[in-house]
Amino acid sequence: MGKTLVLAEKPSVGRELAAVLGCKQREKSAMIGEKYIVTWALGHLVTLEDPAFYGDQYQRWSMETLPMLPSEMALRVIPETKAQFSAVRTYLKSKEVSDVIIATDAGREGELVARWILEKAGCKKPIKRLWISSQTKKAILEGFQNLADGKEYDSLYHAAASRAEADWLVGLNTTRALTCKFGARLSAGRVQTPTLALITEREKEIAAFRPRDYYTLRADLGSFFVSYRDENGQAAIFDKAAAEALAKKIEGKTFTVTEVKRTKKSVPPPLLYDLTELQRDANAQFGFSPKETLNLMQSLYERHKALTYPRTDSRYLTEDIVPTLPERLRTIRLSSLQPFIGEIRKNNYEISSSCVNNEKVSDHHAIIPTEEFVDTAAFSSDEAKIYGLVVKRFVACFFPAYTYLSVKIAAECEGEAFTSLGREVTLLGWRSVQNLTEEEEEDEQTLPKIEKGDTFICRTTQLKAQKTTPPKRYTEATLLSAMENPAKFVEDKSMRAFLGAGLGTPATRADIIEKLYSSFYIEKPDGKHIVPTKKGMQLIDLVPADLKAPLLTAAWEQKLEDIRRGKLSKEDFIDEIRTYAAALVGSVKDSEAVFVHDNLTHHLCEKCGARMLEVSGKKGKMLVCSSQACGHRENLSMLSNARCPSCSKKLERFGSGEKKIYVCRCGWREKAATFEKRLAENRSAKVSKRDVQKYMKTQDTDSTTMADLLKKALEQK
Repeated sequence: MGKTLVLAEKPSVGRELAAVLGCKQREKSAMIGEKYIVTWALGHLVTLEDPAFYGDQYQRWSMETLPMLPSEMALRVIPETKAQFSAVRTYLKSKEVSDVIIATDAGREGELVARWILEKAGCKKPIKRLWISSQTKKAILEGFQNLADGKEYDSLYHAAASRAEADWLVGLNTTRALTCKFGARLSAGRVQTPTLALITEREKEIAAFRPRDYYTLRADLGSFFVSYRDENGQAAIFDKAAAEALAKKIEGKTFTVTEVKRTKKSVPPPLLYDLTELQRDANAQFGFSPKETLNLMQSLYERHKALTYPRTDSRYLTEDIVPTLPERLRTIRLSSLQPFIGEIRKNNYEISSSCVNNEKVSDHHAIIPTEEFVDTAAFSSDEAKIYGLVVKRFVACFFPAYTYLSVKIAAECEGEAFTSLGREVTLLGWRSVQNLTEEEEEDEQTLPKIEKGDTFICRTTQLKAQKTTPPKRYTEATLLSAMENPAKFVEDKSMRAFLGAGLGTPATRADIIEKLYSSFYIEKPDGKHIVPTKKGMQLIDLVPADLKAPLLTAAWEQKLEDIRRGKLSKEDFIDEIRTYAAALVGSVKDSEAVFVHDNLTHHLCEKCGARMLEVSGKKGKMLVCSSQACGHRENLSMLSNARCPSCSKKLERFGSGEKKIYVCRCGWREKAATFEKRLAENRSAKVSKRDVQKYMKTQDTDSTTMADLLKKALEQK
């Protein structure tokens, strides 16, 4: 019997598998053992053919050649990684190899990586599938003991290929149609366009918003405040004269408590993290982009083996995982969590039952720590932040509910109604772990002991002038929420049930947002809030209406899920997409709209001589050639990681060579050569990262300040 070829997605994962399988002979593109040959892709080695493959007429972008609707989609080897593909194909065709184990990422895209390689290589050998959620030795060994027949994942492959082919048909046809019709580098896609539409629609709402003045009234009753509410329970008074008259009417008068209502409330622990929820919290707490969070998670999963599979859409565990949880708790070494872990053991706390649901786990369970002890000192500071979020949430889920008494007081004065809200915490429960506070009402306060019928004299009144505010611009965190739950953007309530899949998937949303930045459709002028550029605003006005609707892409994801479950054939889905792509092209051809460049400069492209466009990228400003056939770019300024010596904000870097300078918004500026020299001198005077890590490995604490660590590490040198 021959050897088994194991195909991993990345070299790092391949080497981990090889170590567990005893493959010690190192080759350039593989690790070889007595029973196994472990090789790897480099992400995708194979992709769909470019349009030019289907005919010379597609070499040039022209409206006359659209729509492009190949009867069958062909595959090509990606030129940059053709050497690795050639090596993998050689192993696949080797007589020494009898069968293949697909060990790429356990998900739709990972399946596509492997199957396209096998298809392009012409491999017909038996296939088995490794499906694991963590990269620990234990998980790998268990996975190889429970290999599945590759045929069980054929429908997953069909769904993945359907997604790729549909994106090609719709994306490339619409992009070429828009670019040819309007003479600008424009692109569209089934997820990116409705996502951009969410952002532009919010901007239009903000532009159309007209603020209104209103007033709120509070009465000081000595030991607490009460707030005015009208018969509808609204606190806002839009008539200034009426507000002033009301304040005058109650000042110095007697308030009588008409009701005291105490309600027991219980808040269970939050569910565990899926990727989208983690990306939201990481953006809100640390300012990480969704893509940065995914990359950090991937490192914690693959390199450190500290956390389970990141690209999951589930916040639940299956029942078979529950017996492993005590061991996972033992692997958590953060000293700040040790008292809580000790309390879990002492009281025999079990994980919240709301976190365990077999029916709500499809491919992968929620993100939790692995069963392997890890060296947290080897984490980067950003990796440590993500790890901390996950393990704190995990530990919190073992604690009882947060309970409190919600106290509502109703009072009356001169025929007017007032209320006061408060709470009495009875058990912190899981909130003691995460140190979070409940979202409280604006006027919530600590209340004295009050009973119905008590009277108080109004000492003073507080009349506060305010203005209504427009909708808030999206941050990356709130945009992820909108992509995950776009139902509220669909007016037809009967169709909202089809939006369960949302816009894209947890694994693709970060890339979609990054693509909107790189295409210069959105920007973050203040570093936090997302604003559509004029190019992005115009694009949404130019694309066909249904392509920018959330319902369309969500329905697609639903159909891809149907393909995965065997309820819909790939052929029927692609036939539908071909018809749709042709209709989109026709819609663009018939458009009478006009695209206007508002950012043309007098700079000429050094490659083709066309005028350059000035655009704002995610990390700075640049010039981009306006010619659709060129694409040349030049950096004007770049937001660096260097900090201003005056105000500590990030510095912008302008120019190149001897003219390069660093500039801050506060007005500070300095030549780059001088600044970088001083920066290098300061760095050389400080202790190295390796010295700090060496010292931290001897410590069992995560509460020591970095200043203390640096000091002690230096003392030991």
